[in-house]
Amino acid sequence: MINRKETTEIFIKDVTCQHQGSEYVLNWHWAQDIPCVYVHKSQFGAPFDISELDDRQFKLYTREEYKVHKGLREKTDGIGRYTYRIFPCRLESGKPLLLMPDGDAHVVHVSTGKAKIYYSFKRGGSWFSKYQSLQIRIFSEIPIARDVLCYVKKEGSPPAHKDDGTRYNFIRDLEPGVNLMPEIEVRKKDVVRLFFTDGKKYGEMYELIPE
Repeated sequence: MINRKETTEIFIKDVTCQHQGSEYVLNWHWAQDIPCVYVHKSQFGAPFDISELDDRQFKLYTREEYKVHKGLREKTDGIGRYTYRIFPCRLESGKPLLLMPDGDAHVVHVSTGKAKIYYSFKRGGSWFSKYQSLQIRIFSEIPIARDVLCYVKKEGSPPAHKDDGTRYNFIRDLEPGVNLMPEIEVRKKDVVRLFFTDGKKYGEMYELIPE
């Protein structure tokens, strides 16, 4: 089992990430007396409780390895966002002691690219009716949770944002590939657009593209 100890000192700071071809490279500033670190990787936004983690979820990385590779190099595998926590270590009786610092100086968030989401609309119905059927077609590169997207309906002009009109949520998650939504009824003058439910959060993860 990895021995752990809390600390108020900052031994690891200025953690950065740079993309280099098919890899991304993490760099940080080491305190002089820190010979190695334990690195933990998790999905961005996932709950984190170090007391509940298994030792196998940590990667031991020495200062010598860091010098040889000019940082910590990771393959860009798929699309997503991750959080890296770089825990400094000291040696006690020849074994690494993981130090748990306060704050987030040892933390960095990494994005491996945005997943593309394409969408289009198909209208149908009688020329003489005030209403039309509308079906939303969405193509996604990866699975998308139902609460990521919403569609907004506005009469006469395109909605400018998710609160500019009548907003509707999706009722099921989206699968990779083509997703055909159930048909809805709209007025002929209604204009519908898709938006992220949280533009700041999801805009960093996905790219929403009208077809």
